[in-house]
Amino acid sequence: MDIRRDPVTQSWVVTGYRENLAEPGGVCPLCSSLAGQPPASLSGPEQGPGQVRVIPHTDPIYRAESGLERKAEGIYDKMARAGAHEIIVETPQHDRPMSRFSDEEIEQVLWAAAQRIAELKKDPRFKYVTVFKNQGLLAGEEWPHAHSQLTATTFVPRRVKYELRSARQWFQEKDRCVFCDIVRQEEKSGQRIVDVQGEYYALCPYASRVPYEIWVLHRRHNHAFEHPRPGAKRRNLAALLGRTLRRLEKFAPAFHMVIHTAPNSLSRKGEMAGYWKTLADDYHWHIEILPIVQPRSLSYGIKEVYVNPVLPEQAAEFLRGLDATS
Repeated sequence: MDIRRDPVTQSWVVTGYRENLAEPGGVCPLCSSLAGQPPASLSGPEQGPGQVRVIPHTDPIYRAESGLERKAEGIYDKMARAGAHEIIVETPQHDRPMSRFSDEEIEQVLWAAAQRIAELKKDPRFKYVTVFKNQGLLAGEEWPHAHSQLTATTFVPRRVKYELRSARQWFQEKDRCVFCDIVRQEEKSGQRIVDVQGEYYALCPYASRVPYEIWVLHRRHNHAFEHPRPGAKRRNLAALLGRTLRRLEKFAPAFHMVIHTAPNSLSRKGEMAGYWKTLADDYHWHIEILPIVQPRSLSYGIKEVYVNPVLPEQAAEFLRGLDATS
């Protein structure tokens, strides 16, 4: 197993990894009551309802003990699966999805994600760290127990690299952050806003890739999710995220959710060499949620050109009308 680079798109592909999905009705490895649990790299709080634990993945894609071992194979490049792969066990209760969490519990999950991102970024080998959540069978969830996953990679994923390039170009041309401009534009029109809590906004992007896609952004500029700016009030973010997920569960059997944050500032060589002059000003962390409402559709079949049958304006209107309290 190794990671290979596509010489045309410059994207990295993990090859030879076979995911071991849990058997339905089998023993859940995330339940804390089980004996032989791996030691948690982070847990908290000691008191209260949260009880979030971060543990090593049972079958990791990336391994911290691996060296980079970058090699050439003719015109091609490959490397070992160096990195980190962890599980954020979001609750000790096996049958509670995040949509049923209290605001405090969701805030604890966000806190754990931020803490682990910041810690893993201390390793200069890791160019990018992200947290993602696959919920539901159609999203490829590994266990029904509420959890997210965290990966640290020695490369920057292609989607994030596209964002970085576009954000830098926008800033060079306009001396403004493109994400801040998006929030201001959506504030003015109101058509695609789904919900607001404090200075956090949930909205359907203007060019949504899939039906009912939602982005969650902070109105105030910040490039690093793991370092909240003073007065960020992450409890508001937790409340907004909980209401958003409660809306989605009424019609979407599954979803993907991912935190997009800035790459590791300790890694300034190679592919990231040109991004550091304005990164803190031009990039803006955000959360992307992609519901899966159509198991078979062009939206998921043509990955490079998305085909979305639902207008974002209609999606936002529909989502606003759903009861987010239950």
